[in-house]
Amino acid sequence: MDIFVGISLTIVIAAVIASILQKLKQPLIIGHIITGLIVGPYLFANLQFKEIVDSLSQFGIALLLFIIGLNLSLKVIKEVGRVALTAGLGQIVITSIAGYWLARLLGFDTTTASYLGLALTFSSTIIIMKLLSDKKDLSKFYSKISIGLLLVQDLFVSVLLIGISAFNGGTTNWATILFTLLKGIFIFDLIALFTIYILPRLSASFAKSQEFLFLFSIAWGLGLATLFHSLGFSMEIGALVAGVTLSTSPYHFEISSKLRPLRDFFIILFFVLLGSRITLAGVSTFLRPALILSAFVIIIKPVIVALLTAFAGFKKKINFEVGVNFSQVSEFSLVLIIAGVSAKQISGDAVTLITLVSLITIAISSYLVLFNRKIYPFFQHLIFERKNSKQGKATAENYDVILLGCNRVGYDFFETFKELGNEFLVVDYDPEVIRRLTELGINCRYGDADDNEFLDELNLDKAKMVISSIPDFETNQFIVSKIRETSKETIIMMISHEVDEAIDLYEAGATYVITPHFLGGKYASMLISKYGFDAKKFIIEKEKHIKELEKRRELGHVRAVPES
Repeated sequence: MDIFVGISLTIVIAAVIASILQKLKQPLIIGHIITGLIVGPYLFANLQFKEIVDSLSQFGIALLLFIIGLNLSLKVIKEVGRVALTAGLGQIVITSIAGYWLARLLGFDTTTASYLGLALTFSSTIIIMKLLSDKKDLSKFYSKISIGLLLVQDLFVSVLLIGISAFNGGTTNWATILFTLLKGIFIFDLIALFTIYILPRLSASFAKSQEFLFLFSIAWGLGLATLFHSLGFSMEIGALVAGVTLSTSPYHFEISSKLRPLRDFFIILFFVLLGSRITLAGVSTFLRPALILSAFVIIIKPVIVALLTAFAGFKKKINFEVGVNFSQVSEFSLVLIIAGVSAKQISGDAVTLITLVSLITIAISSYLVLFNRKIYPFFQHLIFERKNSKQGKATAENYDVILLGCNRVGYDFFETFKELGNEFLVVDYDPEVIRRLTELGINCRYGDADDNEFLDELNLDKAKMVISSIPDFETNQFIVSKIRETSKETIIMMISHEVDEAIDLYEAGATYVITPHFLGGKYASMLISKYGFDAKKFIIEKEKHIKELEKRRELGHVRAVPES
């Protein structure tokens, strides 16, 4: 079958099944896996088609990890770093030992049981981050802890895979391991220097064109992923590092929002490919051990994680939410088992078994993660917490006032509200404006107000007032409707140069629409009413206006009306 036709048919079937599950209010991930089960026997029998879909799904994984890195700041790492390291390593040790003995009880030999124990330890970064993103919970404290634990797991399994790849014919090539680690240290140092001294200048120049910024972001993320892969590390770690290097950039919010649709498309193919891996023969042969191991992952592993976070001093709800996130096995689990088979340490049957376990646990954990708040009351009395435990706090940044656009009319609002400090946010798509605001210490973000994903990250409905100095009618209409979907109380101020458009904005839900031309005439008439024929008063107003115009000219506000 033609590759284009095959992929198109897969996407069409995925869309049909997803629409059914959406109406049934079920996780869409389940629909994608079902798509794989349906098309797998027909389309994925073609080896070339399977390889191409596998390659495309890798783009989704890389973009997902890249976006995760974009949202990781030194502040977040500092906040959850200690608990992530201690609980992460503790979970790996305890779960792998418990998983080993369970596998031994099921009749597996020592080596296979060791691999299975480790495979059950790791949880899926892709699944967890996708579900948390769908729930818009990425900024919540339990999500930060989960991300920290996942990073520890991913780093551990990367080192583990390097060790397995160095194993050859029953002996371990320590020289290969040492050389790989030295390469890792060197490349991390090189990237750090590049990030500090060169990348900020490059990204500022790229941001002058949003299309160029989009292209640069993809090139940077996939480029570093490829570099790490070629050096013997995992592609996932490279993509994550690429995101972290850009996380301090004022443009990282815009980059993240632009890449999400692309990520979602490729991730769909990953889940479809996952579903296609299972066969009826594999189910009948390994169903019993797969169900037992799946029960361990869904019940015992979350309990282990919850106990470790409880001992770290967090309240029971956080412990429950973090634990539930880890109720599935990882894509790394399958990679680990395949690596063991390639090293001729275990048989290929383990691949079928862990694939079946991954499908079962991913399907069930999708429900657990998405509906954890509804499930929690049933288990609340069973969850442990220490005395004087802490709740933690979310990192979602909410502002009292959000100003969209800082040039011309927006500058007047900026001068009025900048004394609010951390409670005031300026958004603009001009890199030069963002640079000046950053130098002044003003909270600001680079982004396009037309971008729905970007607006979601601003939490507009949580603001007390949103002001748009953007003269584009369609953009303002979109902003008003988006805010009014979830908030009736937010004060919304807009700019309009057309009477009909101003009335339409009022009808859409705007609180007040500014019409600059009419306001200018009205202000002049107010001066006449106030000063009459007193020329000296008008001279004073003139001098103040000249100073204001000179200041505007310095800022580049040379036109009194918006450019067409």
